[in-house]
Amino acid sequence: MAGHNKWSKVKHIKAKEDAKKGKLFTKAVRDITTAAKAGGGDPDTNAALRLAIERARAVSMPAENIQRAIDKATGNLKGVNYEEITYEGYGPGGVAIMVETMTDNKNRTVANVRHAFSKAGGSLGTSGSVAWMFEKKGIITIERSDKDDEVMEVALENGATDIKEFDEVLVIESEPADFDTLLQAVEKTGVNILESSVGLVATNMIDVDDETAEKVEKLIETLEEDDDVQNVYHNMA
Repeated sequence: MAGHNKWSKVKHIKAKEDAKKGKLFTKAVRDITTAAKAGGGDPDTNAALRLAIERARAVSMPAENIQRAIDKATGNLKGVNYEEITYEGYGPGGVAIMVETMTDNKNRTVANVRHAFSKAGGSLGTSGSVAWMFEKKGIITIERSDKDDEVMEVALENGATDIKEFDEVLVIESEPADFDTLLQAVEKTGVNILESSVGLVATNMIDVDDETAEKVEKLIETLEEDDDVQNVYHNMA
């Protein structure tokens, strides 16, 4: 996920991208890859992967594409060695950005990431330069409904550490170790789970003006369009 606050300032990026089937496929592949990398390639024992596969099927993604994404994440693609690399940098206005990638050519990937930062007026940093502003959390994003109260109660009983309320969604956080148990409990309530993964959450947020926010949004969009990029996180409020 590109940070929970995308549901306010950057949610229109998702709406624009999701209007195109190719973008839907890209997002589905990333969700599957992230879930399989975190919890293994068996959907019977990995609730996040099971849900990601269901969402991929809902946008008519071919079965071979789904399996390839799982194989890529679990290292089962013959003849191809993927490396996980996380890049850190500052976007416009000093917004901290973390970029998780999975690549078979790190020279290509770092060049693309550096170019995206530079073009947006930001800069790629060194390891540890912004990572201290993020922590790893289980993240479940659900569509708001008349079951909100039930979902929040179930979530708190099953390891949720925080629940953020937005106009359209609830974002539930947990410690990584509690994520799968929490996800299965929320899933049983029958609500529409939009996203579910273990990812980074910003602990030090920054406010920027509208003009700067648009520049940051454009940078995030550019990064997410790169095939090697798996997730983008930021601390823009």
